[in-house]
Amino acid sequence: MKPNIPPDIRTPAYVLDVAVLKRNLATAARIKRESGAKMLLATKAWAMPAAFPLMRDVLDGTTASGEYEARLGREAFGKEVHVYAPAYTPAEVENLTGLADHIYFNSPEQIARFLPIVKRTPGIHVGIRVNPGYSNATLGGALYDPCAPYSRFGTVKGELDKLPWEAIDIFHVHALCESLHDGSVGLIRHVAREFAPYLKRVKAVNFGGGHFINKPGYDVAALIGAIKTFRAEFNIEVILEPGAGLVVDAGYLVASVIGIHRNEKDILILDASASCHMPDVLEVPYRPPILGAGAPGEHPHSYIIGGKTCMTGDIIGEYSFPQPVAVGDRLIFGDMMQYSFVKNTTFNGTPLPDIAMLEEDGRYRVLRSFGYEAFRDRLG
Repeated sequence: MKPNIPPDIRTPAYVLDVAVLKRNLATAARIKRESGAKMLLATKAWAMPAAFPLMRDVLDGTTASGEYEARLGREAFGKEVHVYAPAYTPAEVENLTGLADHIYFNSPEQIARFLPIVKRTPGIHVGIRVNPGYSNATLGGALYDPCAPYSRFGTVKGELDKLPWEAIDIFHVHALCESLHDGSVGLIRHVAREFAPYLKRVKAVNFGGGHFINKPGYDVAALIGAIKTFRAEFNIEVILEPGAGLVVDAGYLVASVIGIHRNEKDILILDASASCHMPDVLEVPYRPPILGAGAPGEHPHSYIIGGKTCMTGDIIGEYSFPQPVAVGDRLIFGDMMQYSFVKNTTFNGTPLPDIAMLEEDGRYRVLRSFGYEAFRDRLG
């Protein structure tokens, strides 16, 4: 069913569907309630401060990939702040001690260098990221597999005895990407089986993100059961930190057709761009859904769809429509909250889309618009 987005909105625009977000948050609330786990928002995947009040009552805080995301979590979300990076600078660690409640390190080298700085601030919990050797990244292959060969993420099992476990509170693993329940349950069981001696030395385990808890087909009860079994065995806290999994299908990118070109096939040119506005289309790659459209040949009228940049490969995909598409028509791309505006660019001077919310009562509210200054100010 198409969302009730007003036909005269300015495009391009990222639009959060509040009703869907609330349904997704209900899943998170159920997991917390029935399993006893904590749940954080991974702001690397999605961060919209205007929506944080909707999430704050359900989630326990945020997780960051560095100083700026940690500051956003502290200032805009206001609950626990967890941060992990594969490496830090000394200045960054100094600043993080004033922002984060939990700081995760990547290796014996990093923890040896920076633990003395962290310990100068009482109350900060220290974590270590471990490479569990368990791969279940269902999207993007090695590009999004934290446990791919030669991965720079996490301490491998053979190096764990070099760590000062008396100073470590949290055992952190992240091995999933858009994984269904088999990946989540498999990771939890793998960690329990392979790392039990180390789990008995910490206060919590963070099973990272990539748990696609709101994806159709995800067995939430199976995840809850696995967490309860794990907690009963080790008597420690369990943390999950989904980002994309909290905003599955919760928003759109609305674009306008601004030109039609013919080169053996009909090509629609949009005011939105794969390269600028939906980079994972090219990086993963994947083909995002367009509401009301289908695969090539499924409907009578097929088109290649691309952006207006100078990049030849700025192609979103090939789609078919029940009716001919004309200049001025609006296309609504689905599942466009995750890894969209947190990664977008102004390449070619392409304007950034509006950021907006579609309220439950049908009101359309623009949170922020971007003009020439957003392009200029990024260039120095």
